[in-house]
Amino acid sequence: MSGAWEQDAAAGFVEDLFAAHHGEIYAYLIRMLRDPELAADLTQDAFIKAYRNYNVLEKPENARAWLYQIAHRVALDDLRRKRIVRFVPLVGESRNTAPSAEHLVMEARLSGELQRALERIPERQRAALLLAELHDLTGLELAAALGVSHVAARALLTRARESLRQALAAERESVAAAEAARDAARADAKTDAGRRWGRR
Repeated sequence: MSGAWEQDAAAGFVEDLFAAHHGEIYAYLIRMLRDPELAADLTQDAFIKAYRNYNVLEKPENARAWLYQIAHRVALDDLRRKRIVRFVPLVGESRNTAPSAEHLVMEARLSGELQRALERIPERQRAALLLAELHDLTGLELAAALGVSHVAARALLTRARESLRQALAAERESVAAAEAARDAARADAKTDAGRRWGRR
């Protein structure tokens, strides 16, 4: 009887979690995976895992971070299986605090340059940025979601921000070089056209 009661309690608790957090968990997974159908399937998987592991959750107030931890692991498992590392950042909202520079960058209209820079960042760093900057997890929630200590989570986030800055700088250099090459090609084309016109 107690087993049935626990199952009912788990089902009710996870149903409440689903109603409250389904949208943001799906959003996180679609940003990590860039595949709406896959993200929908893995969102369902995440909540099924939450139901099956209900007894692991020690404090109900930590449920949101716990869900992100499950979703994070589900996403990484899929990425590792397919050896695909992709990411599409979307707009998020800050929570009663001044947004960081990274948050402002991510909330801006994204260029191909920024997307390519984000794709260069290791998946754990990218996930840390996504969770902290777009989903507004606190330091403790981020640590719980990533399954690391608070200190390790802060260090990972610091590395992620530095990686993003370096990747953006490299992308800007690449874009500038490509634009310079295009300008030079246009100039050469105009010069050649002028010479041909002058011969007439």
